[in-house]
Amino acid sequence: MSIPLLKYFYFTRHGQTIWNVEGKVCGATDIELTELGHEQAKELGEHIKADKDIKIDEIVASPLVRAKNTAEHISGITGIPMHTDMRVIEQNFGKWESTARDGADFKKAKECFAMSHEGGESTLRLAQRIYNLLDEIREESDEKTYILVAHNGIARVVQSYFHDMTNEEYAAFGVKNCEIVRYDFPEK
Repeated sequence: MSIPLLKYFYFTRHGQTIWNVEGKVCGATDIELTELGHEQAKELGEHIKADKDIKIDEIVASPLVRAKNTAEHISGITGIPMHTDMRVIEQNFGKWESTARDGADFKKAKECFAMSHEGGESTLRLAQRIYNLLDEIREESDEKTYILVAHNGIARVVQSYFHDMTNEEYAAFGVKNCEIVRYDFPEK
């Protein structure tokens, strides 16, 4: 009897940005890391390098500078190759970008998963691109173990791929800056 290989990947959110500190919606707006954000990314790289239980073959990062720079720090410290992928770019929140993350109107707009944000994209379209990517990673996970370096909106979709969630649970879910999370694919 053969033991099935455990298929898994890792997820991390980029380091801190000034808009994270200010409580603003970043979305697809290209916001730089703060000094603390750069330090968080370097610390994560050192953690991955030192932890013998973490095996990563490739880094897949959002092309937005906050995630790309985080991935570059990790890659530089660990030697793990990286590339960017447009599919892990943060959701485009349209007119809501740069507004208060806890604003009542923004919270209400996020409840409409099938509606595109004015000038942006819907949560369902976001989920489609992330679910498709996760399906690909699952198929390739016999050969490679990936870490996605992305955004909190992407973290919610990844979590929903593995766990049923109410809309309220989805909206409340989050990953801290440079927190690393492992996801195990269920056996087919």
